[in-house]
This record gives sequence, structure tokens and C-alpha cells, in this order.
Amino acid sequence: MGTITLPLWLVVLAAILALVGLVDRLLVPSARWFLRGRVNRAIEKLNNRLSLKIQPFKLTRRQGLIDALMFDQEVIRAVEQEAETTGKPREVVMETARAYAREVVPAFSHYTYFKFGTTLARRISQMLYRVRLGNSNDEALANVDPNSTVVFVMNHRSNMDYVLVTYMAASSSALSYAVGEWARIWALQNLIRSMGAYFVRRHSTGNALYRKVLARYVHMATMAGVTQAVFPEGGLSGDGRLRAPKFGLLSYMVGDFDPRGGRDIVFIPVGLNYDRVLEDRLLTSAVTAKEGDKPKFRFSPGIFFGFVGRSVGLALRGNWFRYGYACVSFGKPLSLRTYLEENALDFRGIEKKQRFEEVEKLGQRLMTLVGAAVPVLPTSLVASVLVAAGDRPLSLFEIKTAVFNLISALEEKGAYVHVPRADHDYLVDVGLRMLTLRHLVVQNGEGTFQISPEEKVLVTYYANAIAHLVDPLRAYTLSQSPDKAIR
Repeated sequence: MGTITLPLWLVVLAAILALVGLVDRLLVPSARWFLRGRVNRAIEKLNNRLSLKIQPFKLTRRQGLIDALMFDQEVIRAVEQEAETTGKPREVVMETARAYAREVVPAFSHYTYFKFGTTLARRISQMLYRVRLGNSNDEALANVDPNSTVVFVMNHRSNMDYVLVTYMAASSSALSYAVGEWARIWALQNLIRSMGAYFVRRHSTGNALYRKVLARYVHMATMAGVTQAVFPEGGLSGDGRLRAPKFGLLSYMVGDFDPRGGRDIVFIPVGLNYDRVLEDRLLTSAVTAKEGDKPKFRFSPGIFFGFVGRSVGLALRGNWFRYGYACVSFGKPLSLRTYLEENALDFRGIEKKQRFEEVEKLGQRLMTLVGAAVPVLPTSLVASVLVAAGDRPLSLFEIKTAVFNLISALEEKGAYVHVPRADHDYLVDVGLRMLTLRHLVVQNGEGTFQISPEEKVLVTYYANAIAHLVDPLRAYTLSQSPDKAIR
């Protein structure tokens, strides 16, 4: 019997492979079982304190959701139609559809969302703003069937909306957002996916296969009870006014809805407003730019860190102020089942053109409710009065008189007006301070105030935040004497 001599490196390699096999067969399954048990207990504890529970669909492994989407009958039909239309092999089109599915489907992590995401959202929100809750509508929200799919429908003022609403809704549920392509940046997109968001291509009308994959994912999530948050406007407002809604995501949610099914869809209108929008100059410059010369946002580390450095310097000197108030207000929930019953409708039983028209009516109804929920903040009030005055300077007394009467008219119509410290004089002081510190409004030598000529567009932007509430009133004019203004 001979002796076999092996090189030392081969022996070491064999030992390592044996150890890996031992760990894989014995330790890894036990570790997975242990960790899965801890995860399940953590999720159960979360669901006990959340008013809108995290549904199993949201916790399904991402690859499982992608596979379910690829075996969806409508996606398969779309693949076959695309292959027939383009002449491409079915396998190639199927792989394209799978790439779309990987692009859309999120990878929710409850730990990332509640331990990291909501904590960061709270700290950023409180660092930048005095965050306030407007109408909470607790009683109406408490009456929502817990088995319903809840969809928060919001106006879109700033990219801070995602952060602010995540913070404000952290005690209720984990929200699933539709996020535009702006966030598809390496590393950032993985974080966003782990927060439960899904990416949407804003300009994909001509890509039928992509739209079908997206539509079926949204439908699957909605039917599974996933709590979602949508911005019907589809993008940020450039002039400050509410934009006309887009109905793509809404139609995906409601198109196959069964009014007699076991799960209702409940839309909750949410109104957002800020005393200062971080991107205000970028947004207004995009509106005023000449055709073909639209400014595009590009992240610049120099500008970002310069801004942070100036803010820190102001804070150290005691001259830094937060950017006023940020407020979230909830409107009256709208049950899709009740809406369809009241209008004798069933989206499934009507032709495509009529279904789109009916979805559009529903969308307009939702945007009306969202507009009514938008909170009125100091900067918007003072800006509204100054814009109405045009080029005429106003004394502090005239501004206060107009603001006080405007508040009365708005509150009479049911609008939520945030009055800091329950002090109307302080409200005017806050609004004027926000505008004068940024040199949007100037104070003349005789103690009067007027809009800086080069800043009319920006001041109008802030007035337009509540223009949909103010314009219908037609309740005030500054051409009258102060004691007769705003009846």
C-alpha cells in the first residue's frame, strides 16, 4: 500500500470546502430558522401597534414577486403580442419583461423602513421645519375597514413630501410610493426599494409591455391590501398651483376592482404645504425659462456642501432659522365601493373609453378632496395679500387686517388654517419674516411692505399654494380701506 503525497495548498483548500459544506448543511439552516423567527416576531409586534398592518404580500421575497408577475396571464399575453408585433423571439421579449419587473418590484425591509427610514425622516423633517399636523380626521380614519386597501392621495409640493409623509405616517403604516426615475441612482435606488417604493417611468406611454408589467404589479399590490401613497399630479408644481391629475396609476388600481369582493379600496386625501419649499427657485425657473432652455437638476456636491456649510455657520452665529412650518392635513376618506354604488358603476363591465372617462371623474373628485385638505400656512397667507395688492405698498396694519379677514373667510369655508401659538399677530410676523429674510419682500423707509420687483414670480408661487381655496371666495380686495377689506 503506497503513500499519496498532497500539496499543502490542496489540503487547505479541501478543508475549507469541507468546512463550508458543513456550515451550509448544519449551521445555515438553523441560523435562518432563528433569524426568521426573530423577524416574524418583530413584524408581529409592529403590526400590533400599526393601525394599517403590513400585509404578507409586502413581506414576500422580491424574487417571488417577480416570478408571480412573470406568470401573470395578462403579462404573458402582452409578451406574446409584443413578440408578434415586433417579430422578436418570445424568449427575448420575455427577458425584456423580466427586466421591467426587476426595475419595478421593490424589496421591502421592515428594519430599513422603521429603524432607519422613519428615524431619518423624523430628524430631517424636524431639523428643517416646524412640523405640524393639521386636520387629523381620527374618527373617520378609525372607521375605515381594516381589511381595506388604503391609498393616501396627496398633492406634490416638494421632494420633501416623501420624507415628511413617511415621518407623519410612521405610527400608522409602512407606505409604498411610486417614485420617478430621478431616484434611480446607484446605492440610492437600493435604499428606496428597501423602503418599499417602486419605480415608474414617467414617459413610457408608447411602451405597451412596460406599462402592462407596471399595471399588473400595481394591481397585485392593491388587491393584496398594500398601503400606498400616490401623487396624482405626477410631478412637482412649477407655479405653485395644483396641477391637473394624471390617471395612469389610479386606473391600474381600480380598473379590475370588484365592488362585491372582499376588499374595498379607501382613498384618504392628504394636503401638504410648506412655508418654504426647498426647490422653489428651481421649479419657478423651469416655468419661466424659454422654450428649449429648460433648466435641468443635476446634483452638485460643491453646491450641496456649500449650502450645508453656510447653514452650519449661521447656526453657530445664532442666525439660522428653520424654514418655517411644514404641515400635513388629512381629508375625508372616500370608499371606492361606496362611490361605485352611488354612481351605479362597475369598471369591469364597461368599454375601455368609458372606463377611462369614469376613472377621470373619480380622479377629479379625489383632487378636489386633496385641494380642500391643503393646510393654509403663514407664508401663503401673507403672500396672497401682497400679490393681490400688486405694486401698492402696504402698511403692517393693512397686511394684518387683510390676513385676519382672509383667515375668517377660509375657516368659514372649512379650510384648515395653522395659526402658530394661536396668535394671529404672530402668524403675520412669521409670514413676513420668511419673505423678508429671503429678500422676496422689502420694507420701505416709511414702514410699508411690497414685493421685490425681481421676486414677483416666487412670491406668487407661494400665494398659489392656496389659490384654489382663495380664488373661489372672491372675498377680499385691497383697493378698499382696511376696515372694509375682506368681507
